[in-house]
Amino acid sequence: MSNPQFTLAQFGLRLLFALILVLCSYNPTGYSFSHWLVQTFPSITPVLAVSGVALLIGWAIYLRSTFRSLGVIGLTLAALFFGCVIWLFVDLGWLSLDNVSVFSWVVILVLAVMLSLGISWSHIRRRITGQVDMDDVDN
Repeated sequence: MSNPQFTLAQFGLRLLFALILVLCSYNPTGYSFSHWLVQTFPSITPVLAVSGVALLIGWAIYLRSTFRSLGVIGLTLAALFFGCVIWLFVDLGWLSLDNVSVFSWVVILVLAVMLSLGISWSHIRRRITGQVDMDDVDN
């Protein structure tokens, strides 16, 4: 069985793809799939449909991997952790809840980090503990 090392660059790549997925789905700039859909609905074009299905495939991959890796308890703990970090930043005055756009960007970043942690968790846990998931074992 090969045991390739999981690197920070590999995590960064997963984070980049998660960020692209989230930003393409929604972002506060007005240039996202959700804005495009709202502007053209009820008229659905083939390009819009293909884009929507491509985003659904990306979400299915990331969400399924995240739920399988972290589970309900892990996702709850991650959400609590990032929620407390945001609360700390607000309490320290580093983040204001008055600016909805900035807060939206923070939520988008947290969501992308949680998705990338979920899709990378098996590798991270193996590096930390040496434990191997059944999905990781070669037949």
